[in-house]
Amino acid sequence: MTDDSSFKSTCDLYDEFLDEVRVPEPVFDDFGGRIRFRGVAETVKCFEDNSRIKDLVATDGRGKVLVVDAGGSVRCAVLGDLVAGEALKNGWEGIVVYGCVRDSAALAELDIGIKALGLNPRKSVRRGEGSTGLRIGFAGIHVDPGDVIVADEDGMIVLSADQASS
Repeated sequence: MTDDSSFKSTCDLYDEFLDEVRVPEPVFDDFGGRIRFRGVAETVKCFEDNSRIKDLVATDGRGKVLVVDAGGSVRCAVLGDLVAGEALKNGWEGIVVYGCVRDSAALAELDIGIKALGLNPRKSVRRGEGSTGLRIGFAGIHVDPGDVIVADEDGMIVLSADQASS
């Protein structure tokens, strides 16, 4: 869980690193019960299929943020309360979805950060498709596995591992 007393804000991090950090376009809204979160990125690329998301949230997520490139699809949600609840149970700090989520009232009750483009009650299918552990790109930035995601009330910043350790 993110300790607010030692949490450096996205604004302070930007001021420290300026354009050396990656700042996504402001397209994300907050849906989880926690707005401030930080962790090492684990990446998933999928399109209207949440199979790999479900697989990853079942693993130990302590100190990690799941970053999902769902292709920006707004035709269905790739994350709902059951999968997000599994992520919370396994210690994930947050989930960033370049796509839609569902079950917003239940998500708001979970102590996990969730950022997404929007809401759609239609669930995705599970065809076993998608890839993990690769560079993904969306909202004008890229995210590599091992980057550090920092999110708060002002948005999100992506730091390299070197920047995060300085």
